Amino acid sequence: MLVIGVTGQTGAGKGTVCKMLEKYGLYHIDADKVAHSVYEKGSDVLSALSEAFGKDILNPDGTANRAKIAEKAFSSAENTEKLNSTVHPAVTQKIKTIIEEQRSVGTKGVLLDAIALFESGENRLCDFTFAVIAPEGIRLERIMSRDGIDKNAALRRIRAQKDEDFYKNHADIIIKNYPPYNLDDEVKKVLLWAKL
Repeated sequence: MLVIGVTGQTGAGKGTVCKMLEKYGLYHIDADKVAHSVYEKGSDVLSALSEAFGKDILNPDGTANRAKIAEKAFSSAENTEKLNSTVHPAVTQKIKTIIEEQRSVGTKGVLLDAIALFESGENRLCDFTFAVIAPEGIRLERIMSRDGIDKNAALRRIRAQKDEDFYKNHADIIIKNYPPYNLDDEVKKVLLWAKL
């Protein structure tokens, strides 16, 4: 079974590309959704994060206040690193379990969609990787509209990530999701690598 790593800049359109590839029988693992599941009330991850960032990252009922966690975690490179080193190991373990489950049911391949694919080391689980990129202005608009946040909040997310060169230097394939490039043609690069 193929494991294809998917990453890229926030707002570049990883989700859109994954939806297109799911039509070819690939199972989509969204690392962000897996990460949400490790933030469950009373989890070790949530305890460690409240130690690192303060008890105010918890709602009165003990659940995670994700907006507060994001605000604190993306306020500096050091805090982003703190978040990543706490969350990534738990997420990686859960992802490995999902991959094995898909392998056992005979799935053709999985898309491991992770914004921090290389930083977390999850790329080592993959047969090959691709990154989706787009210019900052386009991504800014997409993030603001998708998440209903203002320009400053969107810019903080963009600045907390690696630049385009990082993805070009690490990913096997680069998918350009912006004019004049045709996304269907760009996605064909992945299909060729995957021999689908």
